[in-house]
Amino acid sequence: MVRSWQQLSRYSSTTKTSSKMDGAWVYLVTGGCGFIGEKIVELLAQQDYVKEVRVFDSVPREELEKFTTATTHVTVMKGDIRDYNLLLAAMQGAHVVIHTAAIVDYGNTVPFWEMRAVNVGGTENVLRACCVLNIPYVVYTSSIAAVGPNTSHEPMFRGNEDTKYSGEVELPYGKTKAMAEKLVAEANGRKVQNNGGKLATCIIRANTVYGEKATFLKDLYLLAKARNSVLNYLEPENTERNCTYVGNVAWMHVLAARNLQLKPDLLAGQVYYSYDDTPTRKGFLIRHQLLSSMDPSVRLGSRIPYWKMWLIIHLHRIIKVLLYPFWKPQPFLNLPLLNTIVTTFSYETDKASRHFGYKPLFSWAESKQRTAQWLKATTGNMGSHQAQAAKQDG
Repeated sequence: MVRSWQQLSRYSSTTKTSSKMDGAWVYLVTGGCGFIGEKIVELLAQQDYVKEVRVFDSVPREELEKFTTATTHVTVMKGDIRDYNLLLAAMQGAHVVIHTAAIVDYGNTVPFWEMRAVNVGGTENVLRACCVLNIPYVVYTSSIAAVGPNTSHEPMFRGNEDTKYSGEVELPYGKTKAMAEKLVAEANGRKVQNNGGKLATCIIRANTVYGEKATFLKDLYLLAKARNSVLNYLEPENTERNCTYVGNVAWMHVLAARNLQLKPDLLAGQVYYSYDDTPTRKGFLIRHQLLSSMDPSVRLGSRIPYWKMWLIIHLHRIIKVLLYPFWKPQPFLNLPLLNTIVTTFSYETDKASRHFGYKPLFSWAESKQRTAQWLKATTGNMGSHQAQAAKQDG
């Protein structure tokens, strides 16, 4: 059952003391019903040092309470991180916050002010509440988009967390994540109220994340099937971008949160790129391997030239303006996203392994299999009308 914040507040007052007495930890995961957040909740519930996992999400799904075990209770509640009072009530009695809640919008379909209010204002609320409630540990889910590419489309080729890269970030979503990162970094070391302790924060930058419930893979598959099972692509063949399985991104969060408690002097204030053993940095090859492992008929097609897609984007924009409000098309590729896709932005690191012993929990073979099983289940009943709709939208 999804609990109201009043119910959870009363429940928190009874669990706070016992949690501290028996040494078990209470975690709160903002955005815990999201793509990465759900995996974090699932893995946290399997840890014997965690007594309770609270899921705070604006679109709650009570089925996450199925992750409850004999030793770990999962509680789902509804709340918006822009509402400070709701957040404060939810965080009562928690010891660790993993902050994943955000509007993830690469297509510029959400107004910038709204994305900023959630991604930046919401992060500010989380940090403020931690200081008021004496919650000393925060792990923040960021994105490689917070770093780049920049508006000059300068590449980063196999950099790392210490690589210097400057310029204005290209994607509006990335701008908001960069602002939020700055807040989290500045909050590290800030004094919390009453007990004289200090806030310890760290940041995990996710990249192109695939796996179960990655809707972009489902959309690509439907599009490929509508085009005779041919999967075309946009990026030049020498373009590099890291891809990571969602379960491994989540596992890195779990380990980082635990070691932020155990080794705060080492992890506090640090930034970590997520990574695993996904075998290539060429995104079009990974997409093809993931789709073809589920449906061998999917064939890798050819690259769509930049100039052609640039022209299509501008024509689409002109037609949209001319026909508005009579025609409201589906979200379409935009120029900032196109420039991001065709720009190399890759990294090579083992920092998480060195600092807190991270190793991928899922191998490439397991990651591919799990993704394929989900794709098959979610597209298995695809009818001809769906394929035709995908063809028309494309």
